[in-house]
Amino acid sequence: MEQRKLGSSGPTVSALGLGCMGMSEVYGPADRGEAIATVHAALDAGITLLDTGDFYAMGHNEMLVREALKDVPRDKVQVSVKFGALRGPAGEFAGMDTRPAATKNFLAYSLQRLGTDYVDIYRPARLDPNVPIEETIGGLADLVKAGYVKHIGLSEVGSDALRRAHAVHPIADLQIEYSLIERGIERDVLKTCRELGIGITAYGVLARGLISGHWSKESGKTGRDYRLMTPRFQGTNLDANLALVDRLRIIAAEIGATPAQVAIAWVSAQDKAIVPLVGARTRNRLAEALGATKVALTPTHLAALAKAFPPNVASGTRYAAEQMAHLDSEKPVSA
Repeated sequence: MEQRKLGSSGPTVSALGLGCMGMSEVYGPADRGEAIATVHAALDAGITLLDTGDFYAMGHNEMLVREALKDVPRDKVQVSVKFGALRGPAGEFAGMDTRPAATKNFLAYSLQRLGTDYVDIYRPARLDPNVPIEETIGGLADLVKAGYVKHIGLSEVGSDALRRAHAVHPIADLQIEYSLIERGIERDVLKTCRELGIGITAYGVLARGLISGHWSKESGKTGRDYRLMTPRFQGTNLDANLALVDRLRIIAAEIGATPAQVAIAWVSAQDKAIVPLVGARTRNRLAEALGATKVALTPTHLAALAKAFPPNVASGTRYAAEQMAHLDSEKPVSA
């Protein structure tokens, strides 16, 4: 598989990464055995970057990753971990805490659950409004010096926070949503990352399955699927967004690929410093995603996709209002 370097200071990783969150929660029932088999299949295919978070099912996902990697040489895989999101015993989210003392505590537990001596990329899940970003990054820099963290990343922050953080310690990558129907980073953040030499690990490249070609109005009705509570998967928004997928089907058929493969390939084609994260939970979905690496989009293909999917084409916001309020990346760009 093609390798890509995450920015000027980050590691060299596979051109596709595997997001593991859905193997534990949020997208309805998951099969532990199939999840582990999917991780193994990803590694066999050349994927080296696995993304998790300490709050994904309150540690369950980290322990799942540990089990999947138990026979894998540590230097053959890069593990990216998000931290700082607080949860209560009922699973509810309860804010952020990225104070250096709390960060050190979170990392200690992650190292134990993952069964490793270090994390390759460690990042706060969101900007903590109560802690200056310089303080958070300073604490992470100390963990880098101590050898517990190899690289520092960020998630869903805007240009101002990126600049302030990068001034304290080099930032390897920004994890942020990016897809054919979610192009907010093109307003300002993508330019800032290029300027500072910060890579991008793009999540939501299939808009949580919405533009995969597999979602329908009947999907997600069994089990507790978080997507059904988000605006883009509801009512008339869903109707409008599924109509966009019909456009994608037509273009994909002309290319000779599936809608999911074209959507992933489009994100990958936007910049060599972008690594799409695919949230495949099964080997079948992983195999389809891997097919995206064989899709070569021509200028004609890219022009057709640009016409069919202009900025702000999606109906509804990507998160509910309460969660959108926590996205520093969504703050208006200052003049």
